[in-house]
Amino acid sequence: MSDLKTMLADSSRGIVAPGVYDALTALLAEQAGFDCLYLSGASIAYSRLGRPDIGLVSVSEVIATTELITDRVDLPVIVDGDTGFGNALNVQRTVRGFERAGAQAIQLEDQSFPKRCGHLAGKKLVGKEEMVGKIRAALDARDSDRLQIIARTDAIAVEGFDAALARAEAYAEAGADVLFIEAPRSPEQLGAIAERFSGHVPLLANMVEGGMTPMNSAQDLHDRGFRIVIFPGGAARAMLRQGQAYYASLKDNGSNAPFRERMADFDELNDVIGLPEMLESAKKYE
Repeated sequence: MSDLKTMLADSSRGIVAPGVYDALTALLAEQAGFDCLYLSGASIAYSRLGRPDIGLVSVSEVIATTELITDRVDLPVIVDGDTGFGNALNVQRTVRGFERAGAQAIQLEDQSFPKRCGHLAGKKLVGKEEMVGKIRAALDARDSDRLQIIARTDAIAVEGFDAALARAEAYAEAGADVLFIEAPRSPEQLGAIAERFSGHVPLLANMVEGGMTPMNSAQDLHDRGFRIVIFPGGAARAMLRQGQAYYASLKDNGSNAPFRERMADFDELNDVIGLPEMLESAKKYE
């Protein structure tokens, strides 16, 4: 199994982490050739609850989803830990739970609880000192430094760009392994972030279709100095269009026949999810 810490130690290497939200999407991403995954808290809200990303997902639901994914794929998974689900003591419990579930990184943000999507208006923050304490608590709680602590600040939208840079500096000094400055508004802000931090701490960039940050290719962001690029909600948005089209066709036609060319058949699905290999393995125990 690949190790995220080792991947980050190779400064020449850029990491693209597509968003996944269950074991099937994780498997499809692995089969597509990705070497790291991002378990999106927003996409867990979309897929498990059918609700928006406004702090409704519980820590136990994230841990359960992580366990199912890491049981199925052999890739490092970055897990969205939101605010850590409470204060510093809650952060420590969250870190221990994520680590046991097989996560190789936990992303913690400086929003107050309940949080909301980083590209929605109306966010509120905890104080910088409180977030520094949460980062230190996370570092103390992890069993191994193989678990990377990603510190995210949402301060651009609340306190302004300069305040976001100051917060990120404090989070790096507290020991965060990776910095994530959410929702920069322009290529100039992306460039300023990379210029200030890329020389001494890995940076993560978040690409959200329709979000606040201008869309860039992963290679362009790697060239700027961002080591990790995530596309957290793409799979959920792709599924939305496909699912709407499928159900509309079935309702209109009373049959899957008109949609058949856009669907996998029974055998193809079973091949992708590993039925032949599992049946062959089962023979050893008969």
